[in-house]
Amino acid sequence: MANQSEIFEELGLGNLQNGCSGGMSKVSADQLGNDLLCALDPKLLRLTQKDNLIYEEFKKEFPDFKLKVLEEEELKSPAAKEKWRPFCSKFEKEIEDFSFATLVRLNCEEDYTEENTILVTRIQFFCIEISRNREGLNDSIRNKFKPKPRTKCKA
Repeated sequence: MANQSEIFEELGLGNLQNGCSGGMSKVSADQLGNDLLCALDPKLLRLTQKDNLIYEEFKKEFPDFKLKVLEEEELKSPAAKEKWRPFCSKFEKEIEDFSFATLVRLNCEEDYTEENTILVTRIQFFCIEISRNREGLNDSIRNKFKPKPRTKCKA
């Protein structure tokens, strides 16, 4: 099985870990994330150094949150915002740019498309995708989609 560096190289992102910004040219963060899900076993993928903390806190605060197909009202209704706001604020010092807008897939079995995405905060994205990975909900992505070829990063 290929290691993470070999997979990044195969995706044309070989120097990404060394700070090469050229590897990200014309690559959206959502597509990169989807390509990583296609290339790696999602259960082994770490999105942050705080994955365990994020997962534990999310499951404690939102034990019945539906992950397979997200419901917009669970993220954006006034009642949901009242619950999410203090939860997200707990990560202000833990997660860089925790409140930045990020796209997340509504249906975890489908690709990133305009119809299948919604804007959430970065910490909400991490909560959802870390949980989907650990609970096996992103496993089908590896079978349905293949990473898109990239222009290799030049150091």
